[in-house]
Amino acid sequence: MAKSSSRIGVFIAGMLVAVLVLVLLMVVGVLPVKTAQTTSAADAAGELTPLQIYQQEGAGVVEVLASFGGDGSGSPSAPSYPSGQGLGTGFLVSSDGYILTNDHVITNSGQVANAVVVVFKSRDASDADGTRVKATVIGGDAATDVALLKIDPSQAPVLHPLALADSTKVQVGEPVVAIGSPLGLSFSLSSGIVSATDRTLRSPTGAVISGGIQTDAAINTGNSGGPLIDSSGKVIGINTMIASSSGGSQGLGFAVPSNTALDVMDRLKTGGTAGDAYLGVSGQTLNADLASALGVSVSQGVLVADVASGSPAAMAGIIGGDRQIVIQGQTYLTGGDVIQAIDGEAVASAEDLVAVISRHKPGDTITLTVVRGGQTKQVPATLTERPSGA
Repeated sequence: MAKSSSRIGVFIAGMLVAVLVLVLLMVVGVLPVKTAQTTSAADAAGELTPLQIYQQEGAGVVEVLASFGGDGSGSPSAPSYPSGQGLGTGFLVSSDGYILTNDHVITNSGQVANAVVVVFKSRDASDADGTRVKATVIGGDAATDVALLKIDPSQAPVLHPLALADSTKVQVGEPVVAIGSPLGLSFSLSSGIVSATDRTLRSPTGAVISGGIQTDAAINTGNSGGPLIDSSGKVIGINTMIASSSGGSQGLGFAVPSNTALDVMDRLKTGGTAGDAYLGVSGQTLNADLASALGVSVSQGVLVADVASGSPAAMAGIIGGDRQIVIQGQTYLTGGDVIQAIDGEAVASAEDLVAVISRHKPGDTITLTVVRGGQTKQVPATLTERPSGA
């Protein structure tokens, strides 16, 4: 028994010596010490911080200076804020120099600016003026408040196009940043979240813009035309307006969805006009949860809220809503038709409806698939030219 206890004691003593030797070797650096590296949830999901977004995508954002009146020379050496000049923001969308902004940035009471200059942020922190480049107005669509500019790529200090995301996949609560020139303070960054989707916006002309994105990221005068960017660094919308009783940011900013901007841009780039075909309805995207809450028999499509008097939709007999229901602070007009397809092409959202109509021309006859009172109907409608202010 004594021998057994002695052997156990020797074994334990030996183990302790071995452990002490290993610790000593690690301390003096003979044996490497391995440390486990953890990845944050944000990194694992591929999300960027506001700082990273600003550093990576900020070079693609420009200040837009639009001159109304004068000699129209558009000299890049002109003063920053002369009389009769509008201020906004834009962003590069292609390596050949195309820039998206708001239509109201480059127009004034229907008059297109006779000269536009865009300002690129300088890489030199001590250079507050940046690099000025003359831009050409390719075209604009007052109905969606989207405009397209073009610069000579060789004149730009750097070309960093921003990628456009699919705005139909934007979710409430996801983080976003806005980059722009609020109140003339160039290349400012603000951050927040998506507060709501599928908001119905009104362009400066009074036209309905469907699928608007609401954000609490601070937006002020001068942010107009700038990008609203998600955590992957892609643009989900063009910042276009605020809702405010004071004129300043109150956490209610709105952006034209990127899908709408992309559709308008594609038409303007090919020399076409955007938004000239007119149906005359305003509506809200319908999904399964909303349909259940509203008591609607179908779970997808566009719930028609209003039909403009004398419009093609009115002439075709499309019916708007007649009952108001408030769900989580959002007002819905129910009792009207649900548009599910146009010429057999599914219409799953208000954005889809705008996109399909914009691909047509005045005079085109389309067939609307609508659900009315639980029954599906095929309704033909002949599109007209969008009236002023519609």
